[in-house]
Amino acid sequence: MNPEQTRAVLAITLMAAYADGHKADAERDEIRRVAEALGAEAGDLNLPSLYQDVLLKRIDVARAAVMLESRETRQLAFELAVGVCDADGLRNEQETRFLANLGTELGLTPPQMAEPAAVADALVTLPLPVTTEPAKVAPGGPAQTKEEPVVASVAADSAELDKLIINAAILNGALELLPQSMASMAIIPLQMRMVYRIGKAHGYELDRGHIKDLLAAMGVGLTGQYLEEIGRKLIGGLFGKVAGRMAGGLVRGATGMAFSFATTYALGKVAVRYYAGGRTMSTQMLKDAFDGMVQEARGLQGRYQPQIEQHARSIDVNRIVQMVRES
Repeated sequence: MNPEQTRAVLAITLMAAYADGHKADAERDEIRRVAEALGAEAGDLNLPSLYQDVLLKRIDVARAAVMLESRETRQLAFELAVGVCDADGLRNEQETRFLANLGTELGLTPPQMAEPAAVADALVTLPLPVTTEPAKVAPGGPAQTKEEPVVASVAADSAELDKLIINAAILNGALELLPQSMASMAIIPLQMRMVYRIGKAHGYELDRGHIKDLLAAMGVGLTGQYLEEIGRKLIGGLFGKVAGRMAGGLVRGATGMAFSFATTYALGKVAVRYYAGGRTMSTQMLKDAFDGMVQEARGLQGRYQPQIEQHARSIDVNRIVQMVRES
């Protein structure tokens, strides 16, 4: 894709991020951070300016769609928008309307719209056992649920948890090497299931609301993380001339692979510390611990790169939902 097409696809994903009707300052700050981070890598694309164009409605879906001439780039833009809308949970009515209008403007057929939507829906609705009401983040950090008493951490097998975290980080790093957009869709559900299993190992029954709040307390917004993942792929040219339908071989994306490996590793390690300590870490402590673990993970990524690349060669993207279910 040329820079104009890349800019149009990213504009559509940013519009998808705002399609839910939520105008929270935290969401704006998160997306602005992503735009600024990607802008530093994008050179002439000037992504902070694109963010302002989207926010101020100087560009709309119809205008962005016109810039996408090929069937592959239009399909890619729609799939990525679906992933953004579902990143923080099953899409709502506003997001559904946005995607329907987007598909129409892109000239997609109902089957072309239905398939990625079905994959994304299946990923974000995979069940987690729930025994409590959703927990909310208090000013000091993610709170206990009202109905759930504070419990002593059970003896968790640290070696098994280390293995769980490394395996999850390797898998998510491998998914970043694949050109298919549905591979990126699987990363966040895999991270959430990893955190659930860590909490479970320490005697906590968690729901999606608590896990999302914990990740947010670490400074990892789900929508922003997904935008950053796909933005790195697009800007790095990883989707190739046919927008992600490259034939044969792995897509080389060291930056994206390192990002997903490090983020997953850090989430797992901080989650272990948090639940092992009885969930007493403040929001600032969580953020500081996460930032430190990201740096540690970046130092480890090179050691595991051969395993990541080998794993990427064996992933059947068509079975992505089943793979997440079995994780």
